[in-house]
Amino acid sequence: MIYPRSIRSALAVAIAFFIINVSKAEILKIIPLWPADAPGEKGDIGEEKDTSKPGEGLIAGKPLIRLGNVSKPTLTIYRPPADKDTGASVVVCPGGGYYILALDLEGSEVCEWLNSIGVTGVLLKYRVPKRAGLEKHTAALQDAQRALGLVRHRAKEFGIDPQRIGVLGFSAGGHLSAALCNNYGERSYPTVDDADKVSCRPDFAVLIYPGGLTVKEQADKVAPELPITTNTPPTFMAMTQDDGVRIENALGYVLALHQAKVPLELHIYPTGGHGYGLRRTKEVVTTWPDRVADLFRRTNRHAASAAGC
Repeated sequence: MIYPRSIRSALAVAIAFFIINVSKAEILKIIPLWPADAPGEKGDIGEEKDTSKPGEGLIAGKPLIRLGNVSKPTLTIYRPPADKDTGASVVVCPGGGYYILALDLEGSEVCEWLNSIGVTGVLLKYRVPKRAGLEKHTAALQDAQRALGLVRHRAKEFGIDPQRIGVLGFSAGGHLSAALCNNYGERSYPTVDDADKVSCRPDFAVLIYPGGLTVKEQADKVAPELPITTNTPPTFMAMTQDDGVRIENALGYVLALHQAKVPLELHIYPTGGHGYGLRRTKEVVTTWPDRVADLFRRTNRHAASAAGC
């Protein structure tokens, strides 16, 4: 069968992504996020493709995938080895300024690391760039709400605990994760199926160098799309003082969480900038995965104790 050029390009990206990652994950399953077209899609944004140029923008000396023009969102399920599996899972939201997705740096590599500590990684390939006439996060938030609900709805199939599903986001993906944590009471799209009838509230959140959490022009007041309440999920955050998206994002958001009595953990490092993912460098901030692993060990002990183990 001969496919149109746009479909061939999308398939090529998907196949390359699969080949790169399948050998590193015990189980790899890619499923469509929506049973048909995503809400409001018109098929007019161009072909999905990696926009990176050879040798440019290396992170820790390595290239990365900058996936653009995503109109067909997917979930990719990475399962840990059975002898390590804790039952916890995390929906991973790559960053990219709501323009592209850093698909491996802040996506597949993170899911593989989650597997190494016994956590199922669920990579969300959400829609980018922002849709014309909509807020930057509108389409992406629809995808994130759908993703969390779908994972919880199919928890038994995926072999995970429906009460231990978190979200982890980087940069714009951190903003998206925070938006999901504060906009779960009602879907931002018409109900599609039974997956949209279960809660899409994450049980916890990990935000790594998030952007857009506060409004600079309003004395770093928390962004209006992030209506924090006492039911906002427990949140872990890591950022550096020299991050170009401004540490005030972290400080303002965390202060609001504290005032709402939301459990939180904040790690601030002096240097390291932005966009390092979990690739280790000489910068101490790149040890943040160790702190998250500590968090998982504590919560796993608490979960085992509650279960009477």
